[in-house]
Amino acid sequence: MTELSNEEIRRYSRHLILPEVGLAGQRRIRNASVLCIGAGGLGSPIAMYLAAAGIGKLGIVDFDVVDFSNLQRQILHTESDVGRPKAVSAKETLEGINPHTEVVLYNTRISSENALELIRPFDVIVDGTDNFPTRYLTNDACVLLKKPNVYGSIFRFEGQASVFAPHLGGPCYRCLYPEPPPPGMVPSCAEGGVLGVLPGIIGCIQATEILKLILGKGQTLVNRLVLFNALDMKFRELKLRRDPQCPICGDHPTIHQLIDYEQFCGVVPEPANSGMHPDEVTVQDMKKALELPALGIKVIDVREPDEYEIARVQGVELFPLGLLPQTFTRLDPNQQIYIQCKSGKRSLKALEFLRQQGYKYVKSVKGGISAWSDEIDHSVAKY
Repeated sequence: MTELSNEEIRRYSRHLILPEVGLAGQRRIRNASVLCIGAGGLGSPIAMYLAAAGIGKLGIVDFDVVDFSNLQRQILHTESDVGRPKAVSAKETLEGINPHTEVVLYNTRISSENALELIRPFDVIVDGTDNFPTRYLTNDACVLLKKPNVYGSIFRFEGQASVFAPHLGGPCYRCLYPEPPPPGMVPSCAEGGVLGVLPGIIGCIQATEILKLILGKGQTLVNRLVLFNALDMKFRELKLRRDPQCPICGDHPTIHQLIDYEQFCGVVPEPANSGMHPDEVTVQDMKKALELPALGIKVIDVREPDEYEIARVQGVELFPLGLLPQTFTRLDPNQQIYIQCKSGKRSLKALEFLRQQGYKYVKSVKGGISAWSDEIDHSVAKY
């Protein structure tokens, strides 16, 4: 184990004077490797603080590109990075923070085919993802490879964090959430929103747990789940335990290899071609319906009132999806109805609900108000 250079001693001096870290602890940090899955809201503070702390090797897995809507919370990236791969932007930022940290890029989507290969070389894995298939995939791969999985998730004003590590005596993610929620039941941050500083708080907790695992100091979040509410500024803690019946880390596991996680979570893959769904119409069809009242087509918007305030299309009445069970009777079941939302997902849910109530002539507007802004009226704000 090589000695720290004088430059490194100056850089990490505030670590070195901590009895719990010292020279030996800083060497452990320098010789450690961490794989960060995701370079977004959670991945940003995690990766930045780990680089600053002197992690020797930091892997970044992300296939996405930087979007303007990311800049409110994904502090790895700046406005000049919009349109660039997040992994590339992250590498530049991290190397600027600490050139002593080796940053390894994986500009790809983690999948059942590559997860074991990506995860195997690293000491600690940190989950900075925002979807259920990848969370279950990361969990299962970490259990199979006996790697600690430092977990975090955020939504609106709330977040949670834990360390899943059955090989260290704790539970895994499946012990806490044996089954994923039904598809569409939990809105994404794009649909529900997230307070910009929230991933910073949860991400810093994750980074703290990683350093404690590497140093072998303190009481980690193994066997514990921390819940944080930013509006109340309150932390709560739940005790966790391994489920003996867990299919991957239990006493008699039934999962011995990675599975199809999209199928497990009920995610329907996008069709190979970009053809229209039989229940969809285009924004051009919606425009015609609004311009020609004689067609007798009613257009409704099922977004939330706050979203309606941000951007709206004249002539489109608001029927929030959550209130639709109380308000649908205001709609004529014999009238043709076009349903709009932000991107076309919630409108399909509304369509399914109305069909169940006997409304036969309903269609979802493909791409929602985002497509309207792109293709019909650029003055309508995108968010």
